[in-house]
Amino acid sequence: MKPAPYTSTQDISHWVNNQPYSGDASRKKEIFNPATGEVARSILVGGSDEVQAAVTAAQAAFPAWADTPPIRRARILNQFLALLNQHRDELAAMITAEHGKVFSDAQGEVTRGIEIVEFACGIPQLLKTDFSDQVSTGMDNWTLRQPLGVVAGVTPFNFPCMVPLWMIPVALATGNTFVLKPSERDPSPSLLMADLLRQAGLPDGVFNVIQGGKAAVDALLEHPHVKALSFVGSTPIARYIYETGAKKGKRVQALGGAKNHLVVMPDADIDQVVDALIGAAYGSAGERCMAISVAVMVGDVAERVLPLLIDRIKTLKIKNGMETDAEMGPIVTREARDRIESYIQTGVDEGATLLTDGRGCSIPGHENGFFTGATLFDHVTPDMKIYKEEIFGPVLSCVRVDNFAQAVELINDHEFGNGVACYTRDGHIAREFSRRIQVGMVGINVPIPVPMAWQGFGGWKSSLFGDMNAYGEEGVRFYTRQKSVMQRWPESTAKGAEFMMPTAK
Repeated sequence: MKPAPYTSTQDISHWVNNQPYSGDASRKKEIFNPATGEVARSILVGGSDEVQAAVTAAQAAFPAWADTPPIRRARILNQFLALLNQHRDELAAMITAEHGKVFSDAQGEVTRGIEIVEFACGIPQLLKTDFSDQVSTGMDNWTLRQPLGVVAGVTPFNFPCMVPLWMIPVALATGNTFVLKPSERDPSPSLLMADLLRQAGLPDGVFNVIQGGKAAVDALLEHPHVKALSFVGSTPIARYIYETGAKKGKRVQALGGAKNHLVVMPDADIDQVVDALIGAAYGSAGERCMAISVAVMVGDVAERVLPLLIDRIKTLKIKNGMETDAEMGPIVTREARDRIESYIQTGVDEGATLLTDGRGCSIPGHENGFFTGATLFDHVTPDMKIYKEEIFGPVLSCVRVDNFAQAVELINDHEFGNGVACYTRDGHIAREFSRRIQVGMVGINVPIPVPMAWQGFGGWKSSLFGDMNAYGEEGVRFYTRQKSVMQRWPESTAKGAEFMMPTAK
């Protein structure tokens, strides 16, 4: 059965104290349906005043929420989990309407977000800490993990449901209050999730949403009551947020860009490689931080892979994402499409071999949509712009190397270190690749190695700024701080002042 599209034309507002909040309603921005190119609705654009309202609400709610027993916080999240499952397809339709990714992919995004909520429902176990009996005569020592206060999240357009859910459940479960600044390109899921949290029983002020752009982000960075900020987006902005937040004394977790490679060894299963490259390079129109954008062909394997890849690209079903047989939808905005297509021309100008050209893609009935086709380059070299920079679109570059050692060196020399994959049947190659590669997430015969909810997500090098990964136990550590308590009672305390550093006695 064909899913119902999201067609609301209502303005997207902010959310403060468990209800919609307008703030200065005169500032608006248009939201487009990328499949049709038409304006679908508008968003209220917030700034420092709206951020102040949200942070004030979150600050007021924090003491009572932090004192709420973790098991009671978990019960509210469990109700939220049930509501997310009930509204899974509605959230997916919102994502397709505003981002453009195909509906089945949007459903998968919602499911991956739901898995983080499932993880956070176990927060009583995750907040267990250490106790040491008799560290000195009559003295015990234990640790606590306590919430930070008001924390914020700034999330990208490409996963408007999943990435906020990397942050929100773990932050709330550990006792923090939250202000979300979602992407202004596809904000509707943020308000539905806010209302579902209200329905689940979350107290007023614990979760808030401010729509907007850079002004809202800067206001969050400047606000003294915002103790931590999580970000996912491009590397230049991740670096800016990390450096600015650090100067303000905030804890910052900033995930940046990527240039993910897939190494194809000569012994790989070629059919599996072609399937992997099609899905990982062109799924979600390449607008994923874990998309494969470089295929590293070792030895003579390119001659066997590329003809099959070209044939498969020719049959790729590019349509409105709400069509049930669609494999790739439009680009999120006209500007993003034009930027991607300018990279294609740059690749041609630099001397790469253009095997398939996605430019000029027109979909019958959607001629004004922001579509581009699947593009494939061969003979790309490391000095080319299309190799060095993140294109964030359906463009796959093939680089040829002679052997495994050259493949590893090529990847390790790249600025980014988010995700990587290697296709091989050789266990020794797989083990050496996993150990030697300087990348945070590694797949062996797995093209998009996104860790599960309890493992944590994060890259290396210019793909992550900060010490801790997203979600999982790393997320619990990020949203809490350790307190060490040493205790003894008068009956066990020796009389007299002590002037030396305390030691075990």
